[in-house]
Amino acid sequence: MKKAIFLDRDGTLNVEKEYLYQEKDLEFEKGTVEALSILKDLGYLLIVVTNQSGIARQYYTEEDLKHFHQAFQKKLSVFGLKIDKFYYCPHHLEQGIGKYKIDCSCRKPKPGMLEQGISEFDIDRKSSYMVGDTYADVQAGIAAGVSPILVRTGHGKREEEKLQEGEAKVFDNLLAFAQDRKQRESL
Repeated sequence: MKKAIFLDRDGTLNVEKEYLYQEKDLEFEKGTVEALSILKDLGYLLIVVTNQSGIARQYYTEEDLKHFHQAFQKKLSVFGLKIDKFYYCPHHLEQGIGKYKIDCSCRKPKPGMLEQGISEFDIDRKSSYMVGDTYADVQAGIAAGVSPILVRTGHGKREEEKLQEGEAKVFDNLLAFAQDRKQRESL
C-alpha cells in the first residue's frame, strides 16, 4: 500500500482567487514548491482534490479546468515535480446548472474524491493526510479515514475557528506541515 497527501488546491497550493481557471492568474502559495518536493522525497503520492463549483455555475468548462491543470503541471515540472492525480468535483446542489445541479458524493466535505484516490492508487489511510484551508477539507479527511490537516493560508485562519478540540492539526502553511513530516519521519 502507498501513502498519500491529498491536497486541496485553492488557498492551499495556490493563492486563493475566486473561480480560478486561467493560467495567467496561477500563483503558488509561498513555500508550495519546497513543500511538495519534501513530501515527494518522503515517498508520498501528491493528489489534488478540489471543489470546482465554477463549472456548475457555468463560469468555465471542464475543458478549461483540464487546461488549467496542465498549466499547473507544467509550472511544477520546472522544479522536477508533478501532481500524481487531479480529482475535481464540478457539482453544486444549490447553484449548479443542468447536469451539475446534483447532490453528489464527491463535493467536499463528502469524501468521494479521496475514496476514488484511495481505491485507484491502493492508498493506506493510516499513513495518509488531507491538507486544506477549509473546515470542509478537514471533514473530508476525517470521513475518508486519513489524518486531517488545516493550513492557515487561503481561508484557513478564519476556518480554524470551526475546529473542535483535537479535530485536526493546524500549520501556518503547507511548507510548515512538510517540514514537520520530514522531522517526524527522520526520528
